[in-house]
Amino acid sequence: MAESASAPRVSLASVTPAIALGPLDGRYRSATAPLVDYLSEAALNRDRTHVEVEWLIHLTSNSVLPGTKPLSEQQQHQLREIVSSFDGNSVAELGEIEKRTVHDVKAVEYYIADRLAAIGIEDLKALVHFGCTSEDVNNLSYALGIKGAVENVWLPAAQDLVNRIAAMAEETRHVPMLSRTHGQPATPTTLGKELAVTVHRLSRQLRHIRNTEFLGKINGATGTYAAHYAAVPQADWQQVARSFVEGLGLTWNPLTTQIESHDWQAELYADMARFNRILHNFCTDVWSYISIGYFAQVPVEGATGSSTMPHKVNPIRFENAEANLEISNGLLDTLASTLVTSRWQRDLTDSSSQRNIGVAVGHSLLAISNVAKGLERLDVAESVLAADLDTNWEVLGEAIQMVMRAEAVAGTPGMENPYERLKDLTRGHRVDAARMQEFIAGLGLPAEAEARLQALTPGRYTGIADELVDHLK
Repeated sequence: MAESASAPRVSLASVTPAIALGPLDGRYRSATAPLVDYLSEAALNRDRTHVEVEWLIHLTSNSVLPGTKPLSEQQQHQLREIVSSFDGNSVAELGEIEKRTVHDVKAVEYYIADRLAAIGIEDLKALVHFGCTSEDVNNLSYALGIKGAVENVWLPAAQDLVNRIAAMAEETRHVPMLSRTHGQPATPTTLGKELAVTVHRLSRQLRHIRNTEFLGKINGATGTYAAHYAAVPQADWQQVARSFVEGLGLTWNPLTTQIESHDWQAELYADMARFNRILHNFCTDVWSYISIGYFAQVPVEGATGSSTMPHKVNPIRFENAEANLEISNGLLDTLASTLVTSRWQRDLTDSSSQRNIGVAVGHSLLAISNVAKGLERLDVAESVLAADLDTNWEVLGEAIQMVMRAEAVAGTPGMENPYERLKDLTRGHRVDAARMQEFIAGLGLPAEAEARLQALTPGRYTGIADELVDHLK
């Protein structure tokens, strides 16, 4: 099966009509087109064809059924060419077959069977789809498509974005910035450290997603191998199934009803939704920093920011990302909750649900693209950050009262009620450098402690914020 994994395939990106109902296949086609080869209806049918072809090769290669023998390398190659040459014409032909069968998986079975004569194995038509229920083919096909989309498209894009933010964190690790807790001035930090927090959060979710188990099964109408053993009782069908599923690069699920239970999908979508939510939080923070001037947006030559206000450069990339992340999560959350439930041994709610996987992933991918483009147009306004710090000397109140507490423990007299004294000085009042230094001088601190506080400014009161960025390495 190694040949199948590496064989080049025809791109399906041109199959979808240019006139589209949804924006992912219309306005935003360029950003989401890579997903077409994995999560479109055409890709699903190609993957179904792939599964059916490999099942036929697997059964014959292992002589599972009496009277069969392994196919020649040429015959295997010709079978796999049915998959590697799958294109727009194949989609159209399958559509015509489905009009007769009124069944999508049965159409794939006939599509393959019609090609066996040209390969010289027409006598093996009975082996196409042998022992399978439609869900045997579908669950494996969806797993392959989702795995390909996540590993080859979504994850690289997400990782590239995280790398960009990490690079920004490194570049700005020493740039002091006023924090805002509850929207109010708070203990300063550095811009790089705050960006590193986002990188750390997003990276944890990417690790979870990379560790996803993509499960699959091929065990018949109710997961009992009943038809398999009725036809060929001497075969070890569990081993046949396991080796086949694992040969596709998936994890074998040994216990299912008619459907593979989709729990792994729910886990994956929850992880992706969590990544989306953290990225959404990042977008709202960057938007807010832009609004107070911490970031300056570099205008695109010739672009219009506002139809009536020529001065404006709107943070539209981050706003668009917010919307796309919300749409993606609405679908991912629905998929995660819907797919884990199926009445008794089978209902069809998963069929319609899974057809929206591409839309859910597509909006997330589009948001990632939005953010990446937004970051390209940001400049850090260090002078604005510095000015903001210089007008908020009261944030040093925390440092002063902590020094007083430490000195009180050490036995220095006159250090009573440090919190209350700083509260009287700073709460509801703006304190400049001169007033703060005057206050420090009147505290009666030991010379070393006083000198340490007198040298402190809001821009220097960042602790080890710059060193914390090293945790990204």
